[in-house]
Order: sequence, then structure tokens, then C-alpha cells
Amino acid sequence: MYLKVNKSYSNFNDSLAKNEKNDCVVRSIASACNVSYRTAHTFCKENFNRVDKRGTNNMNIVTQMLKWETTGIEIGDKKLAIRVLPKQETKNQYKLKGEIIWRKKTLKSFLSSHKQGTYLVMVANHALTVKDGEVLDWDSNAYLPTRKIQSVYEVIDNRVGAQLELF
Repeated sequence: MYLKVNKSYSNFNDSLAKNEKNDCVVRSIASACNVSYRTAHTFCKENFNRVDKRGTNNMNIVTQMLKWETTGIEIGDKKLAIRVLPKQETKNQYKLKGEIIWRKKTLKSFLSSHKQGTYLVMVANHALTVKDGEVLDWDSNAYLPTRKIQSVYEVIDNRVGAQLELF
């Protein structure tokens, strides 16, 4: 096995999850934000215009994530910040025949450079979660470490460190 995959992505104990398909964005949102499958399902339907059993349009995701980068999101009872990762964090720089080129990182190289934090990762026609260097995805995708990263969104819990703030 190439990648160690956490089974929590595929083990949502919910009748709605068992009857769904093409729900990788819902599962990724649920695992990245630590909310229930139903909460994530409703969130995706309302915010990404997701149709049941049809998947989620990536353009809707990109548009909303850019908006939420400034406003943050509320999902369930949680308030979270979103950071859209820039090109320098999702691509590798190479020198080829004297010319600098950028190539998309693979999932494996992204894991090696982002060992801490929670990330919603988009690869071709699929979404998954990376949490503290661990992949939350279907078991069968453990054999696909060379998938190219399309876009990445960091999910930051706003409550972290709130106790340490002094006014």
C-alpha cells in the first residue's frame, strides 16, 4: 500500500450516506469540519447547489471557497476559517533547460510538505481530506499516490487558541 488511509471517510454510520453516490465532497466536508454526514450533506446542497446522487460542480466549490476565504463559514455549530492555498503550496517548481516551470504536486508530495493542518484536497473528479498528514479517503485510493492536486483549501477551526487571547 502506498498511502495510509483512515477509514473514517468511508465509515459514516448514516442511512443517507449508504444510499448516496458521488458524495466525495460531502464526505470530505464532514471529515474536514468534524460534522455529521447529514450536516455536510445539507451544507453542500445549500452552498454548492449539489443535487443528490449527482456529485458537486467544482466551479461552485471554487467560487464559494474564494468568498469564504474572507468571511469564513458556519457549518452546524462550528465557525471555521478557509484559506485557499496559493500556487507555491500546490505546485512544485522545476528548472528545465534553463527555464523555470511549475508542475502540479502529487498527493504524495503534498503530504510530505503539509504534515500539520486540515485540508480539503481536490484531485481530478474527486475530493478527499488530509488531516495532520493522514489521508481520509476510500481504501481503494491508497494505491493512487501520484494523483495530481487541482486545488487545496485549508480548514481552520477558529476556536483553536481562543483561550490564549488577552484583551
